[in-house]
Amino acid sequence: MLYRGGAEGKIRKYLVSNNFIEAIIQLPKEMFFGTSIATCIIVLRKSKVTNDVLFIDASEEFVREGTKNTFKEEHIKKILGVLERREEVEHFSKLVFNDDIIENDVNLSVSSYVEKEDLREKIDIHELNAEIEQIVAREQELREKIDAIVADLEGEI
Repeated sequence: MLYRGGAEGKIRKYLVSNNFIEAIIQLPKEMFFGTSIATCIIVLRKSKVTNDVLFIDASEEFVREGTKNTFKEEHIKKILGVLERREEVEHFSKLVFNDDIIENDVNLSVSSYVEKEDLREKIDIHELNAEIEQIVAREQELREKIDAIVADLEGEI
């Protein structure tokens, strides 16, 4: 529904062009029985005053209870607060103009607009190169010692 073409694409284009979409909220996966996929809520409003859509990535806002993920009160308050204020929060929500959505083939996937936080370890390339140089130098030093030991052993034979 959020990004495929065909009839779904026409529906999306109609909703965006007529300014009916207030927000799209990406929910965590495994929230509902019968499906493990992530789902979303599309908030529609017939008489909007703004010409944009609020994308909210709530996919990480959950607690695990049994075999399903669920929202705690604090998660709901965070989502509703951002929705009511129509607020942009880095790595959580983004306002996107309808024209920009249309230019993006009316793709309504939250991940297309809200960038996930990069949690990978930050590596200083200069520090890493210096470390590699030390390892290579140490390796060369050990090779020279091994060669000297082998030469001594060969001399004893």
